[in-house]
Amino acid sequence: MFRWIGSYYSLQLISFLVVSSAISSARSWGVINVKYKFAGSQRSLFDLKDHDSRRQLRILAGVDLPLGGSGRPDGLGLYYAKIGIGTPPKDYYLQVDTGSDLMWVNCIQCKECPKRSSLGIDLTLYDIKDSATGQLVSCDQEFCHAINGGPLATCTANMSCPYLEIYGDGSSTAGYFIKDIVLYDRVSGDLETSSANGSVIFGCGTTQSGNLDSSNEEALDGILGFGKSNSSMISQLASSGKVKKMFAHCLDGVNGGGIFAIGHVVQPKVNMTPLVPNQPHYNVNMTAVQVGLDFLNFTTDVFESGDRKGTIIDSGTTLAYLPDMIYEPLVNKNGLWCIGWQNSGMQSRDQKNITLLGDLVLSNKLVVYDLENQTIGWTEYNCSSSIQVLDERTGTVHLVGSHYISSACHLNAQFIMIWFLLATLLHYSNC
Repeated sequence: MFRWIGSYYSLQLISFLVVSSAISSARSWGVINVKYKFAGSQRSLFDLKDHDSRRQLRILAGVDLPLGGSGRPDGLGLYYAKIGIGTPPKDYYLQVDTGSDLMWVNCIQCKECPKRSSLGIDLTLYDIKDSATGQLVSCDQEFCHAINGGPLATCTANMSCPYLEIYGDGSSTAGYFIKDIVLYDRVSGDLETSSANGSVIFGCGTTQSGNLDSSNEEALDGILGFGKSNSSMISQLASSGKVKKMFAHCLDGVNGGGIFAIGHVVQPKVNMTPLVPNQPHYNVNMTAVQVGLDFLNFTTDVFESGDRKGTIIDSGTTLAYLPDMIYEPLVNKNGLWCIGWQNSGMQSRDQKNITLLGDLVLSNKLVVYDLENQTIGWTEYNCSSSIQVLDERTGTVHLVGSHYISSACHLNAQFIMIWFLLATLLHYSNC
């Protein structure tokens, strides 16, 4: 996730091209007592297949995540989703970030965490004591070993597994891992959902810094990482058979909010291109830059920096970042200085000369991520409309529509606009 805020400029003139059991014992034997679900009744093959079908519907149906926020840098500069966590569930508002992997929320022990937000949403601190299904993840568990590349020398079996995440803007979050139930909306029909859940391991943030601490007025409860690694929420749900490892978003740059769905999108059709292998982010091979009808003259190696190969696609970043050798010719060809485009050659060492496309480029496009086949693609789209998602087991197709999680910030903006129009009408009526 990278977040830099600046003025908004239209991006329509510039396009980027990418290559496309209970156990008992009897004497010395071990006996497993198994109770058949349909014991005492005669079940036909149809009944059994119907049972399996309904189970598979619960497992591999699409997911609809309500979205809020806006990618415009003169607005919020971020998008967020609402999910439920715990038993009984509480609502949490998390920034949707395809540029990072971890899901984390602010925890009750955190002293620096924000307590209120100008977005008009109620912030919630997670407390494991309030959830009947919450469990600590210990240092000897496989997840802890996997995410840390092996056992931690200072972390013993009876200790909670720690985490530390540092983002590109210098913000950081630290805490420990929790396993709990996450509730989400399962697609059950055209523009219809029903509640579903799955167990997910996520970070419980106890220390925040930078834009994540209490100084951030537009605060959220945490971040929902949708990156490629096995620690992301979609990877965890997919490994347990809950969802397909495919998702899509359509960020509405006009009205805010948009569409975010987990599943196989069948309409609209999207041309896909392979992801660059062995990269931590969603990287694609950029081959050209077009301004209006003219192509800028570059060789493809200018889009690569050090170990980074290709162009990063990141919904957690607001602006677009281009290497110096691309940025300068592009700005000169437009004849304008566009703050929506940033020169990554001027950034710090870690981000120097990266090529990254954030929300200003991704807005008003349906972006499809297919991790099953390691491909990605996008197409221009009306993000206030709907898309069609395939149910893999039944072959049926359902509509998934757009959402906008209302906030005081959005309502205040509407009020100010209405007030301005009324004042204008009164002015001219008195002339």
